[in-house]
Amino acid sequence: MDALAGLLEGPRAKGAFLIRACFDPPWSVRIEDEAPVSVMVMLRGDGWLIPDVGEKLRMRPGEIAIARGPDPYTCADDPGTAPRAVIHPGGRCAAPDGSEMKDYIDLGTRTWGGRTDGEAVMLVGTYQMQGEISARLLDALPPQLVLTKDIVDCALIPLVADEIVRDEPGQAVVLDRLLDLLLIASLRAWFARPEAEPPAWYRALGDPVVGIALRLIQDEPAYAWTVAELAAKAGVSRAALARRFTELVGDPPMAYLTGWRLALAADLLRDTSLTLGAIARKVGYGSPFALSTAFKREYGMSPLEHREG
Repeated sequence: MDALAGLLEGPRAKGAFLIRACFDPPWSVRIEDEAPVSVMVMLRGDGWLIPDVGEKLRMRPGEIAIARGPDPYTCADDPGTAPRAVIHPGGRCAAPDGSEMKDYIDLGTRTWGGRTDGEAVMLVGTYQMQGEISARLLDALPPQLVLTKDIVDCALIPLVADEIVRDEPGQAVVLDRLLDLLLIASLRAWFARPEAEPPAWYRALGDPVVGIALRLIQDEPAYAWTVAELAAKAGVSRAALARRFTELVGDPPMAYLTGWRLALAADLLRDTSLTLGAIARKVGYGSPFALSTAFKREYGMSPLEHREG
């Protein structure tokens, strides 16, 4: 499992949802749901993504915005428009004073807002993952960003806009997969930008030698990899791989392997009911004791404490 695939393991376990939001000016929604990441697409009209701290970002039709939680932010037609609704954790919507929401209502199939044919229409996808694997990518993102159409002209957008208002068998699965693809396309486009700061290992995936070793580690973490075997797969000497891997990734191959295994174990502890022994086997440890020792050294707590935390 590579890191982009791992990013999406949390949503599958903990839930992701996609809605269509429709507004007439003036409109403004305060987002306090603490979601780790949300993806927004302006379908019609203009909008603003307004963090409490930092630059206000304009959103135009066809552009994609990503907001990384848990810090709150506001989406509005204009930075000066006061919020008319607040989105709380769990998707609960209330008026700014905490009373029942009256300005915006459920408008039918995955549609919310003032009226279905509002002047401004947004797609909003929210993920609820909280994992060690996902953090390896999300922590490299700025709190908010907007991808203009010259950065990513995503052919998925019309398809998502068409599918979101349909209510057919298997529709939730279709929308989940489309949202996944939209997020991956957005991340890849952002990390290709010169101003982006992707993790060192992400850049190293493009290296013809280190990229092979990284994919082997990420795809088969339970295998008993050695530097010599990784080097043989990459077609270089053991010393050459160790030197180049450390230079590009920032960690030696075996240290990266250990960190990847423990991050997977941390997510499995939170997202599954697998026993510690089963998790140990899935991530390449010979016994629960060996995993527990390594886990406590890395995270400062036992696997049980992490699972219950």
